[in-house]
Amino acid sequence: MQITHSCEIAKGIVLFNGEQVNEYTGQDFVAFINEVYRAQKLNYPKFFKMDGLSKLALVGASMILDQIDAPSDKDIALVFANSSSCIDIDRVHQKTIADPSNFYPSPANFVYTLPNIAIGEVSIKYQLKSESAFFVCERYDQNFLMRYARTLLNQKQAKFVLVAWVEVNKLNYEGKFFLVSQSKP
Repeated sequence: MQITHSCEIAKGIVLFNGEQVNEYTGQDFVAFINEVYRAQKLNYPKFFKMDGLSKLALVGASMILDQIDAPSDKDIALVFANSSSCIDIDRVHQKTIADPSNFYPSPANFVYTLPNIAIGEVSIKYQLKSESAFFVCERYDQNFLMRYARTLLNQKQAKFVLVAWVEVNKLNYEGKFFLVSQSKP
């Protein structure tokens, strides 16, 4: 098994295959990820309506998946993880239900209160009908994620596995994306 492409997004910097492609000096995650989306000329009409976790997942995944030609919609499995689930949008949703006199839960927010929605957005954009899993772990554990990816490849569940750590919690965000396969495409 080998890593064929990688992307890292954190602290205003985007690295693709180890080379810096974007840098943003502001503190605001949403402004940063929107800027990266525009700079990469990604095309996904729902992007600006998504929560931060899904935006990070879509941008990192797109930077990698746009580089490969997978013969089938079942050839790319997705294995994502983080440590805070979807806490940012959970906080937003909580505010809409906390006050009984102003109770108005937003369906636009509620839909993102599961972390696997991030995988769903990537799957929709790339028309994937493949294996997927989203794990909530105490900390980033690349060995665990790679073992899971190896199992999917060995069992021929996919030809590629996009492994990702996607963490968004207030001002802290980090994306680590790795495309792995049995051999180079």
